[in-house]
Amino acid sequence: MNNFAENLLSLVDSKKERMIEIRRYLHAHPELSFEEQETAKYIADFYQNLACTVKKNIGGYGIVVEIDSGKPGKNLALRADFDALPIQEETGLPFASENPGVMHACGHDAHTAYMLILAECLIELKEQFSGKITILHQPAEETPPGGAIQMIRDGCLDGVDHVVGCHVMSGFDLGTVYYHTGATQTGRATFKLKVQGKGSHGSMPNAGIDAVLVGSQIVVNLQSIVSRRVNPFDMTTLTVGSFDGKGSANVLKDAVFLEGDIRMMNEASRTLVKEAFEDTVKGICEVYGATYELDYVDDYPVLMNDQRLTEFVVNIIEQHPFTELKEVVDSGPIAPSEDFAYYCQERPSCFFYVGATGEGQVAYPHHHPKFDIDEASILIAAKTMATVVSEYFNQEK
Repeated sequence: MNNFAENLLSLVDSKKERMIEIRRYLHAHPELSFEEQETAKYIADFYQNLACTVKKNIGGYGIVVEIDSGKPGKNLALRADFDALPIQEETGLPFASENPGVMHACGHDAHTAYMLILAECLIELKEQFSGKITILHQPAEETPPGGAIQMIRDGCLDGVDHVVGCHVMSGFDLGTVYYHTGATQTGRATFKLKVQGKGSHGSMPNAGIDAVLVGSQIVVNLQSIVSRRVNPFDMTTLTVGSFDGKGSANVLKDAVFLEGDIRMMNEASRTLVKEAFEDTVKGICEVYGATYELDYVDDYPVLMNDQRLTEFVVNIIEQHPFTELKEVVDSGPIAPSEDFAYYCQERPSCFFYVGATGEGQVAYPHHHPKFDIDEASILIAAKTMATVVSEYFNQEK
C-alpha cells in the first residue's frame, strides 16, 4: 500500500465518529426528490472553508466539488446521492425523521455522510496525488427523470475520465463488498393506463362497456409478453401494481386505471416490450369497443458496469484489505433500478455495494418504514472508496 493510501485510510478512520454524526443529522432531516433545498445547503456549507471549488444548483439541487491537486493527471468522479422517500418512518430510532411522511429508507444519508468526510480528507491530502477528483453530490435518485441525467446535462462530467459510486445494502453482510461486471441493475419503464368503457347498471350489461372486464383482459394478456415474446435468457418483468376499479357492486365501471412498471437487463427487451404492450392494449380495447389513454415512460437504463474498470476496482480492494473488510464477492445482477446507469452511459464507470446488515440483525428491505443500516457500514464504504481512489492515482504514476 502506497503512502497516500495509508495516510488517507488513517485520516478517514480518525473521523469515523463525525461520519456517524452527519448521517444521523441527515437521517433526522430528510427531503424528497427535487425538494432537497436544505440538504443541498448543508452539503455546500460543509465545503465553505475547504480548499476546493464548489458548484451549486447543478441539475437542480446538485453540488459538484472539484479537488484539484494542481498537478496533471486523471480526473476521477465519485458520486453520492442525497434524496429521501415518501415513507412514514417506523424505526423508533432516537434520530428518526422529524419530517412527517418523509424518510431516508434507502441509505442515501449514509452515502452523503461518508462522501463528505472522504472529500474533506482528500482535500487535506491533495498534495499527495496528481490529477483531479470530482465529487458528485446528486439529488433525486429515487424519482424519474432522476438527478443524474440532469447533472450530466449541466456538465458535471466535463473533463471526467471515470465515475465510481457505491451503495450500502440492507440484506448484504456487514464487512463484505459486493460487485458485478456488465449488466448489473435493471433498466426500467413505467406506465399509467386509463381504460374508458361505458357505465351501465349491472342488470343491463349489454347497455354498457365493462371497463373492469376490459382492464382484466389487458392484465392477463400483458403477462404473455414476457412469457412468450421475450427471450427467456433476457431477464424481464412486467408488473401491474395498481388496478383502480372500485365502484358500486351493481354498476359497470365507466373507467378503470392501471399503473405498473417494466424492468429489463437487456435494452433490446425495452423496445420489444413497449411495442407489444401498446399492441395488446389497443387490440383488446378495439375488441370490446373501449378506448384508452396510455402514458408509457422509459426512464432509467440498464446499469452497465465497465468490465475493465470494475475488474481494476475489485483487484484494488482485494489486494489492499483493511481491518473491517472481510471479503469481496460477486453479487450477480441486482433487480432494482438505479440512475447511476446514466453515468455509465457517458463514461467507463463502476458501481459496487457495501453490506450493511450485521450478524443477527433484522434486515428490513430498502424502502421499508423500518429500514436501517449498521452504521459500521459507513466507515467501510468510506475506506473502500478511499482505497480505490488512492490506488487509482497510484497506478497513474
